[in-house]
Amino acid sequence: MEYKDYYKILGVDKNADEKTIKNAYRKLAKKYHPDLNQGDNKSQEKFKEVNEAYEVLSDKDKKAKYDAFGSNYDFSGGYNFDPSAYGYSYTTSGGSSEDFSDFFDMIFGSSARRGRKKSGGSYGFNFDNIFSQNSGGFSSKSQPKAKYESELTISINEAYRGTTKNVSLSINNSVKDMEVKIPKGITRGKKIKIKGERYGLDGDILFRINIKDEKFLKLDSIDLYKIVEIYPWQEALGEEKTVETFEGKVKVKIPKSRVYGQKLRIPNKGFKDMKGNIGDMFIEFAIVNPKNLSKEQIELYKKLKEIS
Repeated sequence: MEYKDYYKILGVDKNADEKTIKNAYRKLAKKYHPDLNQGDNKSQEKFKEVNEAYEVLSDKDKKAKYDAFGSNYDFSGGYNFDPSAYGYSYTTSGGSSEDFSDFFDMIFGSSARRGRKKSGGSYGFNFDNIFSQNSGGFSSKSQPKAKYESELTISINEAYRGTTKNVSLSINNSVKDMEVKIPKGITRGKKIKIKGERYGLDGDILFRINIKDEKFLKLDSIDLYKIVEIYPWQEALGEEKTVETFEGKVKVKIPKSRVYGQKLRIPNKGFKDMKGNIGDMFIEFAIVNPKNLSKEQIELYKKLKEIS
């Protein structure tokens, strides 16, 4: 099934307000309306797509449900996925060309369509109403309720890149072995739903994701805090240091005679979440000595002590 990016279809930002969404819809609906594009199948398909996008984004409840689905998985416009792999089931509508997509039906159910008809025509609303269209409220197709909850701990790297975990849970005196697919960019506290009926359960399973900090790397929202070890002379004299990030190596300048606790910010080298937001990386330098000091180094330290 193809993932529908309704924001992209209307050409609006995910944080767009109701007025912006409505204005974008009016403009596109007028542009692609069949009355102005008779015989143009592509325009008619685009018109239906725009209607479907507005159906969702103009309705508070539908928009919230759509956003919740999108935030759980790393999908983008046109991404093909298997709904059953994410705990959803659906049947194709098999309806007329006026129907909304199977993607819409999967999330909201076919009963959530407006079903409005134009008098004497075949489209969802009168062309004269493009500038006064309001959203109606419909109940969405209910999804199986979660009955079982558990937690899953992963590393920062696994959260950043995505992973698959094999999990064994003891439920109702029976051990259930399952595969949990974790999308890249998942953040702390997010929940992943596994469809319980696959495992003979009468409810779904919710896994709350914990992300474990490491000795030299910590995650705070989407910002990364990294401790980089340096030698005393590097701290005193200042020099360039190569630092590893999730997207390759970068060179940073160690501040000469830095202030204790001072952090160096590297923009856009932090964690990238499922919505594409990227945090910063903050470097904190920790002074260490070489594990094995040579005779010459020891003598130099002694000399430095005397001078000091």
